[in-house]
Amino acid sequence: MAEESTKLRLAVLASGQGTNLQAILDACQDGKLAAEVVLVISDQEQAFALERARQAGIAAQWLNPRQYKGRTAYDAALRTQLEAANVGLIVLAGFMRILGKDFVENFTGRIINLHPALLPSFPGLHAIEKAWQHGVRYTGCTVHFVDTGVDSGPIILQRVVEVLSEDSVAELEQRIHAAEHEILPKAIQLFAEGRLQMDGRRVIIKCSNP
Repeated sequence: MAEESTKLRLAVLASGQGTNLQAILDACQDGKLAAEVVLVISDQEQAFALERARQAGIAAQWLNPRQYKGRTAYDAALRTQLEAANVGLIVLAGFMRILGKDFVENFTGRIINLHPALLPSFPGLHAIEKAWQHGVRYTGCTVHFVDTGVDSGPIILQRVVEVLSEDSVAELEQRIHAAEHEILPKAIQLFAEGRLQMDGRRVIIKCSNP
């Protein structure tokens, strides 16, 4: 496990229950992740992700979009919070706001997103339901770097989940979430180890040192 001073400083942005935040916190606690969550921000006051952060002794901030005149002002406030916390990586874990071009470009290569489908299939909202309705045999989840498009950035890791004939949307969602909880900490650890290299649209995972 890395020493405290060398841990990657994470900010997690979430809008809902924060189960993927909990997966990150658990991986940090178990020594599987050389990182520490130093800030959790939500655009929803009642997001349970904020409560998870508070229970873990982590700074939790509700950033109310209604207090800002448009996306640019909101993004500027968000950027101020992140820079003040000196974060090395921003993790979007169920954050339901689209970030503006200037914000994304300011943090190029330091924002990752988790999406509940095998991108580039089913980008955007309601991805699990769309995949189920489409009748695909396999779906899954994707961790990718964030660019200025919607779920269009270079892919880091993916996990395939089979769609069973008897699946309901809720059952499929449960298995996809379980896969998410595995690959998101793994992607963060690869970043923390400096093993991710972007080459155009491709992300090269470099071998670890012997």
